Amino acid sequence: MTVLDPVLTGRQVRLEPLHADHESGLMAATEADSELYRWTRVPAGPEQARRYVATAVAARQAGTAAPFAVIRLADEVVIGSTRLWDLHRWEWPVDHPGYGRDDPDTCEIGHTWLASSAIRTGVNTEMKLLMLTFAFETWHVQSVCFHTDARNERSRRALARIGARYEGTLRSHRLAADGQPRDSARFAITAADWPAVRAHLAELSRDRVLAG
Repeated sequence: MTVLDPVLTGRQVRLEPLHADHESGLMAATEADSELYRWTRVPAGPEQARRYVATAVAARQAGTAAPFAVIRLADEVVIGSTRLWDLHRWEWPVDHPGYGRDDPDTCEIGHTWLASSAIRTGVNTEMKLLMLTFAFETWHVQSVCFHTDARNERSRRALARIGARYEGTLRSHRLAADGQPRDSARFAITAADWPAVRAHLAELSRDRVLAG
């Protein structure tokens, strides 16, 4: 059975399975700077937080996502959320070693947002390292993709910085946070890319820790 509720722990944060007890923490994490979430859907208010968590938990129960709350280790405060989702399993030929495997062959990292206090602290880099390591080294996926609103320059720069490769823009791909059809910039990391990306992310994480 595919593991969809792992606990992933780094130096700064712990990613733990998202559940109803995180609702108040998610609301608090979005309060400081609403402009930060111009391109991202976040749970603002009790009803939105309830529906956000309920939808994520339902996806985990359906076997289509592994949603996380992001917990800062220094004070055990919820500072955001992210998930591994859009899991796809390939129809491997019967004579292929992949035949019959239960874990996904590809997935996406998305629904990612952080409190303003966590921006430019290295938390995003560590989150990506934790999730990519799990995807490539536990699930043994062939690729991990990312889609971000094409207008979100900060997110595009962050994805390029961690070593994800830009693969093109999908027009009218998803509904944007502002309620309009959005173009999505697609980035991806393949299993062949992963060793170099892993070393790069580990170096970025070490530099952040040394910088304090």
